[in-house]
Amino acid sequence: MRLPAAQSFLHGSVASCLVLAGLAVAGPLTQSQSTKLQGNWSRRAPLLTKRGEVAVAALNGKIYVLGGSALGQTASQLNQEYDPAGDRWRDRAPIPQGTSHAGVAGYNGKIYVIGGFTANVHVGALDRVFEYELSTDSWRQLAPLSSPRGSVGVAVVGGKVHAIGGRGLDKVTVATHEVYDPSMGKWNQAAPLPTARDHMGVIVVDGKIHVIGGRTVDTTDNTNLHDVFDPATNSWQSAAPLLTARSSGAAVYYHGLILYAGGECKGGNTFSENEGYDPKTNRWLTLEPLPMGRHAFGAAAVGQYAYFAGGALGCGGGSLSDELLVFRLP
Repeated sequence: MRLPAAQSFLHGSVASCLVLAGLAVAGPLTQSQSTKLQGNWSRRAPLLTKRGEVAVAALNGKIYVLGGSALGQTASQLNQEYDPAGDRWRDRAPIPQGTSHAGVAGYNGKIYVIGGFTANVHVGALDRVFEYELSTDSWRQLAPLSSPRGSVGVAVVGGKVHAIGGRGLDKVTVATHEVYDPSMGKWNQAAPLPTARDHMGVIVVDGKIHVIGGRTVDTTDNTNLHDVFDPATNSWQSAAPLLTARSSGAAVYYHGLILYAGGECKGGNTFSENEGYDPKTNRWLTLEPLPMGRHAFGAAAVGQYAYFAGGALGCGGGSLSDELLVFRLP
């Protein structure tokens, strides 16, 4: 597929990455269904450096790409901001600790960066939690996780930060689910993830947390599991599974759909699949695939577009990308 060079065709306002209110899972659970729905891809201004295993959040109309492997480091402190209105990037205050595979969520003028790894492959898991204040371009360290974890899923519901799953110092995946209350400054345990895994997509829709895909052990142990957590009842429910079992893809809530794009590994190659989940019908749709397979990237939605930043074109950490891909549904 030929994409136009970096350009803008519409400008929009904020839609939060990973933490968005939207449509609830309604009615009894039904089977997944593949329905072709057209969309199109384009490119915008590339990232300031090629990066993989990044964390991405959107807040106040800007997109933030945090940490990851870059500049010869397996775990960087990079914090770079993209302005969709001006199609330009700038550096912001670096994360106090270099990290890759960190969990991230943006909420109420702050970005939370949680856990991660300090070396390849899945080595040196962190328990550190940092809060970035957009108004002052500054960081502070919060109470740590109960145990070090990388590739942890993070979401904010009702002002509380959830850290779900991940992989510890022993490189074993966990089902741990803990919740941070900023008003109390401490973590509490919540109902564990039904199946221990990491590298999954985590999205909030209508006050419920969707945990999608991921891997149970190695890069080839991909799952299509789709679990939904209700904080009101502290319980999990199964939802329609991902059409293509994948891990290390990018997830975002966009135009009433949860998009899950890319992933690794598929016969030695990355996935280009792009699938969307409709919470109203509990069905998955087949969307226009990525122009080239990739993983270890992140996504955020602002206005009329979903933005997909960086990643690796090959399995593992090979062929890092500086591309900012933009997806739009009519």
